[in-house]
Amino acid sequence: MIAYLYGEPVQTGDRWVVLDVNGIGYRVFVPQPSVQEIAGTRGKIKLFTHMAVREDAITLYGFLHGSEREIFSILIGVSGIGPQTALNILSQITIADFAMAILSEDEKSLTRISGIGSKGAKRLILELRDKIRKVRDSLPAAGTGKADHLIHDAASALISLGFAEKDSYDAVRHSGAGLKEPSVQTLIKAALVTLKEH
Repeated sequence: MIAYLYGEPVQTGDRWVVLDVNGIGYRVFVPQPSVQEIAGTRGKIKLFTHMAVREDAITLYGFLHGSEREIFSILIGVSGIGPQTALNILSQITIADFAMAILSEDEKSLTRISGIGSKGAKRLILELRDKIRKVRDSLPAAGTGKADHLIHDAASALISLGFAEKDSYDAVRHSGAGLKEPSVQTLIKAALVTLKEH
């Protein structure tokens, strides 16, 4: 098992990069946003890798962050989702947005990913909700906006008060839309009002 590669990118293509590691070129499949990031860098980079072995091929999948590889591993554990489908998902949505969509049971966000229909979105939510909960604290803050952090923190506070996860996220999003300069405290207060009305 190859855990990571450290080398210089010498060629990039559609969702792949060739990494020169001490004179050996490894072709590694990476999510589309990472290809763009790698193409703009000079010098050596580290890719956390997952090696998929089949009868007819050995394929390497690479990620700039260990948490991306973790989500990739969780995704390929879902029945019917192979490495290419998982790579497709991670090419179209950030890890933070994907985790938030799963935790808040947001089917609409998931069905915007090509290849994921309503049934697929429901299955992803059902199979991944508990797994994403376990790793959510290790997920990167990178790529998430300030608003996403506020929503996550406010919803987490409501969940710790005993409100349901989906209701908490929905209430925070709904009540936060009308606030000019939201903070975690103002979001919690406004969401509590929304939750009491239901």
